[in-house]
Amino acid sequence: MLEILRPGVQTSVQDRGRRGLRHLGIAQAGALDMPALYRANSLLGNDPDAAGLEITLGPVSVRFGRDAWLALSGAHFHPELNGRPIHTGQRVFAQAGHTLTLSGCQYGMRTYLAVDGGIDAPLTLGARATDLQGGFGGVHGRALEAGDRLPLGAPRALRDGPGCRSPDWTPYVRALPGPDYASFSPSAQAAFWQRQWTVTPSSNRMGMRLRGTPLVRRHNMDLLSHAVFPGVVQAPPDGQPIILLADAQTTGGYPCLATVIQADLWKLAQARPGAHLHFVPCSAADARAALARQVREGQRLRHALRTLTE
Repeated sequence: MLEILRPGVQTSVQDRGRRGLRHLGIAQAGALDMPALYRANSLLGNDPDAAGLEITLGPVSVRFGRDAWLALSGAHFHPELNGRPIHTGQRVFAQAGHTLTLSGCQYGMRTYLAVDGGIDAPLTLGARATDLQGGFGGVHGRALEAGDRLPLGAPRALRDGPGCRSPDWTPYVRALPGPDYASFSPSAQAAFWQRQWTVTPSSNRMGMRLRGTPLVRRHNMDLLSHAVFPGVVQAPPDGQPIILLADAQTTGGYPCLATVIQADLWKLAQARPGAHLHFVPCSAADARAALARQVREGQRLRHALRTLTE
């Protein structure tokens, strides 16, 4: 059992999300920084689909109800276990009754806590992920609260082992032109790629709202509602882009200016309000190659740690 003592700004149960259900209007949900959750689970030998905690900004405190191994990956939060500093990206043993505290976030925005055996929340539509907009999954479909007690999966027999580091965050986000790209004026197209965009405080797990030069379309024609997915960059009437994230709706009527490539979605998860982003044009072939490289790196890490988790 894992008891939430202090939930912070927003802490929720997340896994790799729900796939193949968008035609039913069901969002993906799941970790915003998917590679970070994958690394944390790999450090413990958990199944890649195991659920962990997505912790946003903090401060957060949790108490372990059994002896457990834990791993943190993502943003750095000055973690302490029973008052003793520990490292992000390392496997750490916690005795029953020990308290993990994550205080101020030094860099990034979200970190992921994995526990050996995973968070054993009920499966809902094939996943344990919390859909905060839909109000299901995780713990009653909501962010965690003080006093919540989360069941854990079966413990694993582990030993100390090497850690791994998170990739360096940069503000450069690769994107593909979207299906409505040509409907924007040349000056708007140039501004999208050449100007700096600021993440606004109104961003959430549904979408990241940006502020910058308003993007003007050639003709303000209404569009039929169409399918959308995480990474789509929409341009509402005010011309200030919205990048859809994991909890986003499955259809939308705003024009699709661009799409952030899947391999760079983790950067959005770690961009705080006030951060500046720059979009970099990318080809479909480069997008596929970047994703394949990210998958290979994750698999190599998992293989390297396997002998230390069996």
